[in-house]
Amino acid sequence: MLIRSTWTLKVAEPTTLPRSYGLELVKQLHQRLGIEMGSEQIPSTTCSGILGNVTASGDFLTFYPEENYQLALCGLQEKASIAIASFELANHALESRLDLLGARFQIVDRVDETTSYETLYHLLVAAEPEPTYRFDLIFTTSTAFSQNRLHLPLPVPALMFHSWLERWNHFAPVYLGSSELIDYLAAAVAISRHKIQTRRVSVHSSKITGFTGEVSLNILSRADPLLTHVANLLINYSQFAGTGMKTRLGMGQTKIKMKEKDDE
Repeated sequence: MLIRSTWTLKVAEPTTLPRSYGLELVKQLHQRLGIEMGSEQIPSTTCSGILGNVTASGDFLTFYPEENYQLALCGLQEKASIAIASFELANHALESRLDLLGARFQIVDRVDETTSYETLYHLLVAAEPEPTYRFDLIFTTSTAFSQNRLHLPLPVPALMFHSWLERWNHFAPVYLGSSELIDYLAAAVAISRHKIQTRRVSVHSSKITGFTGEVSLNILSRADPLLTHVANLLINYSQFAGTGMKTRLGMGQTKIKMKEKDDE
C-alpha cells in the first residue's frame, strides 16, 4: 500500500514559527503514528512540512490568515501507510487543529491518494501502456543529493533515478534492477529545460542547500520500450517517495505534471 495524505491548514492570525520547526513537527507526527525515527535503513515515510506563502525573516517564518497551507504525509510501506490512513492530524481533543511550538493551525480539509506497488507496476509496466516521453517535475521543497560528505543541489537524472530506485527496491515486492539500470536510464533520459533556484533549509542544527523549481525530463523515443516503462514507473513513484536526501524531514517533495505533447 502507498498513501499520500494532504491536509489543508489555516491560521486565524499572523503566526510565527522558527525555520527549524520541521524536525519538531516530524518527531511529533512519527511519535503519534507509532513509527520510531532513526530505526529504519530507508525511511518508510516522507513529509512535506507546511507549504504555502510565508515571509522569512532571520530565523523565523510567518504564516498569514488569508492563505491556505498544505501538509503532506506519505507512507511507502504497508505499516506506515495503514497508520497514516487512520491518522488524525489534530492534536487537540476538542478542536480540529494542529498545535506546534506555540502556533495554532486549523485543519480545514484532507485528501488521500492511495495505490499499491503492484497496481503501479501493472498499470505502467506489465500492461505495456502507451508510454509518456516527457514529464514536468515540480520540486516544491529543497532537493539535494548526498555524495559522501557533500550535498549536490542539482537535478542530475542519474541521481534522481537512483533515489527512486533505491526506495522502490527496498519496499516493493517487485525488484527492478541495480546500478546497471541506473546507467541505462541516465543514457535514455535527459533534462530538456529547467527553471530552478537554490534554497537553504534548516535541518537539525545545520543548513542544507537544495534546489526548488521546475525540471522537464525527456525520454528518448528510441529507448527500449521496457526501459521507457520503467522510467515512467519510477517518475510516477516520486510523488510518494520524494527525491534525494532528508525526504522524511521535508526535503525533496516532488509533484508531476504530465503533458501529452511538448511545448516548444
